[in-house]
Amino acid sequence: MVAITFPDGSKKTYKKKQITPAEIVKGIGEGLARAALAAKVDDELVDLSYPIKENAELKIITFKDDAGKDLFKHSSAHVLAAAVLNLFPKIKFGIGPSIEDGFYYDFDKKEPFTPADLVKIEKEMQKIVQQDIKFERKDVSKPEAKKLFKDQKYKLELLEDVDKPSIYTLGKFKDLCKGPHVPSSGKIKAFKLTKVAGAYWKGNSKNKMLQRIYGIAFPEEKELKKYLKLLEEAERRDHRKIGKAMELFSIHEEAPGMPFFHDKGNFIWEKLKDYMTQEMRALNYEINKTPIILNKSLWIQSGHWDHYKDSMYFTKIDEQDFAVKPMNCPGNLLIYKTRQHSYKELPIKAGEFGLVHRHELSGVLSGLFRVRVFTQDDAHVFCTEEQIQEQIIELIDLTERIYSTFGFVYNVELSTKPPKAMGDPKLWDKAEKALADALKKKKITFKINPGDGAFYGPKIDFHVKDAIGRSWQCGTIQLDFSMPEKFDLTYEGKDGRKHRPVMIHRAIYGSLERFLGILIEHFAGWFPLWIAPTQARVISISKNFNKYAEKVIEELKAAGIRVDSNLKSETTGKKVRDSQIEKIPILLTIGEKEEKAKTVAVRTNKDGKVKFGVKVETLIKKISDNVDKKELEFKL
Repeated sequence: MVAITFPDGSKKTYKKKQITPAEIVKGIGEGLARAALAAKVDDELVDLSYPIKENAELKIITFKDDAGKDLFKHSSAHVLAAAVLNLFPKIKFGIGPSIEDGFYYDFDKKEPFTPADLVKIEKEMQKIVQQDIKFERKDVSKPEAKKLFKDQKYKLELLEDVDKPSIYTLGKFKDLCKGPHVPSSGKIKAFKLTKVAGAYWKGNSKNKMLQRIYGIAFPEEKELKKYLKLLEEAERRDHRKIGKAMELFSIHEEAPGMPFFHDKGNFIWEKLKDYMTQEMRALNYEINKTPIILNKSLWIQSGHWDHYKDSMYFTKIDEQDFAVKPMNCPGNLLIYKTRQHSYKELPIKAGEFGLVHRHELSGVLSGLFRVRVFTQDDAHVFCTEEQIQEQIIELIDLTERIYSTFGFVYNVELSTKPPKAMGDPKLWDKAEKALADALKKKKITFKINPGDGAFYGPKIDFHVKDAIGRSWQCGTIQLDFSMPEKFDLTYEGKDGRKHRPVMIHRAIYGSLERFLGILIEHFAGWFPLWIAPTQARVISISKNFNKYAEKVIEELKAAGIRVDSNLKSETTGKKVRDSQIEKIPILLTIGEKEEKAKTVAVRTNKDGKVKFGVKVETLIKKISDNVDKKELEFKL
């Protein structure tokens, strides 16, 4: 007898010695049987063929579940590898995980994959899907696994770190894998291979460069088509292309991964900084500035040396080892220690727009999204344990204000203790509970992200959703009992004794550079007026009206509006097109009617709507009100 408890609390007893999730779903209904991908038995993710021998809690996993999406993409990677093996029998296999945007598999092949190869591989994958081949699992001994993969050097290397190997077979393809997988290849009805890129084995530049084939996959064709449309829209919004057209930033070989901000891009960057500064000052923050190069001993003391040294840059000063900072916290800890503090001063909120450097492999650098130098909108709040909840709530409220200004909605995750954590486990438990309690008090729905906390403390992560539905992890609030201990931070309490403060790390933009890249794609370059480098452009139909146009320009500038002009002898059509390419929000056209009536024709470039006979003073007031309220769109 096997008793099964379902997520809704209902129970059912099966008169068998053992039963599989596949058998159970068949008894529930055809719809669930078609949708089922795997199962969770007593919180363990397993194949549908897993034998349940004892009473258990059971949840059927479908593509609607995050775990279902993950294993579906991972199974698709196996289908890709099986197809590649059929076409290139002597190929060597690396790894093939699921990733946020799909899946990939790494291959060691003498000749590079060509676009024609990808077409062949897709066709071969389609054959495997149509054959509906079962994914079959087998637990083997280490010697058995070594024998099986004797010609696959990368698998043998991976095997060194595996105590209990399991093998998944799909047709001729066998892989070292813990699973689980979808029941059969027929579940993967819609897929597309997207690109080939180079990738160092294990992400180490000292290792061989492998060829990585990326792909996406869905259970239904309509979902694939929807995603491909999203990719097209994302391509249209690519911040690298828009950034170039708008002359916001550039990347140069002389400084790979280190953006050069042009005047207009720097203007937006400064606006973002000014806005955050204004919000911080309203909450009584002090704003510090610390050096970017600090002695190695400091990084050893903070723990960054053990956890970050592979991503840090180094130099020598006076024959001593120094490092370029990857994070700002140690510098602000030193500022805190410059004098003794009283409980009456707490919380101390120390902000810093800190320039940090982190080494990234050249293959992953991507515009403003993945760089080697960036500015964090960092802050460190030093408070008592009694103040933790109110300070976390204040930070959540600040994050909400900032994100809503840009029209972002967001999801929240609570990331808990990682495997290589620093500090007392009891303090970790206390910190995780404090963050969870603050979220619950704010009635914020959150998801637990196990093991993804910072090495010094758990964190709340904010994932903003952009205009086309993509998710970006930006903000973070991290609760840290460890760093104050390491640096012996104290404050004098009401009792006259020294006590240890708690440290809260927080960033909301995360990286100003990356946040700007997200904004470019979120707004497709059509920035709200308050951060638009150029708010309006004046054009004349012919040079006969330039004098009146120049008068209008003077009035707008005198009112503080950022305006430029195109009074050249060009067609009106060309002037309009150029302003659209440069994403100028408002276009003012001046011709004979406008000059006589002392008005302007106003075109809002984003939607192409034109309003005639607008008085300049009316326009100025509309723009000023829009900017003061930080509205997302301009409407006359």
